[in-house]
Amino acid sequence: MTPYTFDGAAWQESWDRQQEAYLPDREERFAAMLDAVEAVTEWPAPRILDLAGGTGSISLRAQRRFPQANTTLLDLDPVTLTIARATLDERSTVVSANLNTPEWTAALPHRDYDAVLVATALHWLTPERLATLYTEIRTVLRQGGLLVNADHMPDDGLPDLSKRLGDRARNRREARYAAGAVLSWDAWWEHAKSDPTLGPLVAQRAELFAADHAQEWLPPASWHVRALRDAGFTEVGLIWRGAQDAAVAAVR
Repeated sequence: MTPYTFDGAAWQESWDRQQEAYLPDREERFAAMLDAVEAVTEWPAPRILDLAGGTGSISLRAQRRFPQANTTLLDLDPVTLTIARATLDERSTVVSANLNTPEWTAALPHRDYDAVLVATALHWLTPERLATLYTEIRTVLRQGGLLVNADHMPDDGLPDLSKRLGDRARNRREARYAAGAVLSWDAWWEHAKSDPTLGPLVAQRAELFAADHAQEWLPPASWHVRALRDAGFTEVGLIWRGAQDAAVAAVR
């Protein structure tokens, strides 16, 4: 029998396939985020904070786009951090910290990032905590630095159309799950439980997130724009939209 060896690259690919089914326009939002980074920094060596970065999806794409980029990935999830550490190279620093407390900034190796990028991650925070987090993010950006948050941000001017678009996306996704074309979110985590390396970490993750991930909060993009302006950013607006999702950008 072949000895077990944890293959981070295989799990990274598995994560990508699962996420692409859930977010069909995932690569489009990543491209829009990195286009914005390129617009505000000196290519090809930006310093990027991949906030709540999970397995390192943004960091990997940033390093492909900017060969000399220096990235910091920050997350709390022991499962996704294990995959990130197994697949990111020496250009990336991986740190564990909890965004629900202001102490997360102390875990960072730098305080003058060109860009802070976060995707589909902050909807677990309360409104009060997210508004405060935006002010904290501003403090780790250099003057002129950029924050981009891409997440579920419905357009409050199109409530009925947004709902229809969401229903359409969900129906197509469920059809793929039913046909066995790809693992769903829940099925991916069940699969991870069977891995000798990730399995114990899935149980640890459940304990860590039991209180902090109790309920999603999905405000419209207009809420994020107001909160970022209140946090002191000089320019704020949308740089990408797809159905019920959007990417809001803010310049310090």
